[in-house]
Amino acid sequence: MTRDIVDDDLNATDGKVLLRELHLLLTYRCTMECEHCFVWGSPQQSGVMTLDQMRRIFDQGEDLGSVESICFEGGEPFLYYGLLLEGVRQAQARGWKTSIVSNAYWATSPDDARLWLQPLAEAGLNDLLVSEDDHHGRSEDPHAASAAAAAGHLGIDTSAIAIRDAASSVDAPSPVKGEVIKGGTVRFRGRASIRLTPGLRKRPSGELVTCPHEELANPVRVHIDPLGYVHLCQGLAIGNLFQTPLREMLSSYVPERHPICGPLISGGPAALASAHTVPHADAYVDECHMCYEMRNRLLTRFPEYLTPAQMYGVARQDGS
Repeated sequence: MTRDIVDDDLNATDGKVLLRELHLLLTYRCTMECEHCFVWGSPQQSGVMTLDQMRRIFDQGEDLGSVESICFEGGEPFLYYGLLLEGVRQAQARGWKTSIVSNAYWATSPDDARLWLQPLAEAGLNDLLVSEDDHHGRSEDPHAASAAAAAGHLGIDTSAIAIRDAASSVDAPSPVKGEVIKGGTVRFRGRASIRLTPGLRKRPSGELVTCPHEELANPVRVHIDPLGYVHLCQGLAIGNLFQTPLREMLSSYVPERHPICGPLISGGPAALASAHTVPHADAYVDECHMCYEMRNRLLTRFPEYLTPAQMYGVARQDGS
């Protein structure tokens, strides 16, 4: 692949972003409605990426020349199994590593799990990440164990995504900035900003002066949803690749000029509130909590950047 041309400190050549990972949100629909979900996934959500849209995304990713891996997420990607399977096949055919994030609702027994995973293994799937924690109602869940057993038998690497409880997440150290979430702390955005913050210890808003989790200036990964929006953080977009090709979008992205990313880079959510004179509380649980609240209040002012509605708790049931 092209990792040898990437400057690991800047992740850029001549100031331009070089993406290594594309994370495809195949759908916002999910079998569950977890309290900590970034994307407000639920059975009430709808809309799914089409095969043609996936091909267009892959073509644009290939045109970048820096992409190394594809991760299929949701919602719950196994709800659209045919599309998921074909996506793994096509990504592998382009020389990319592939992974899937799932709640393993389909792994009702080791034998059944093998039925689901066998075609994916034959297509070349590299990694399966399975949710297994109390936030999913699944501490030591048999579905996760069945999925892991079947994946191991088929030669698919498996990891458990285990998120700490909300209270212990407040004092836990932040993971490496820009890393894919494979467990660890709750990030208080999306549904978590409403469902999990009451009663938790809060910090003065004036202290929340960084974005500790996402690499907004030079991202190595983006999330792409069924509508085509390209997210640096869930609900924080830099454009729509069905309207502007990804290469053009990244070439024209100037972080300091982005009305949301610019302030976040310079001074975190406190700077975002100040830059746009957003009324705010005196204290929040953490940076994500304040940032998500500020973005919620800016939705009507920056709809092209703070989008789509699904990321802000509005369930879409019209298939879009």
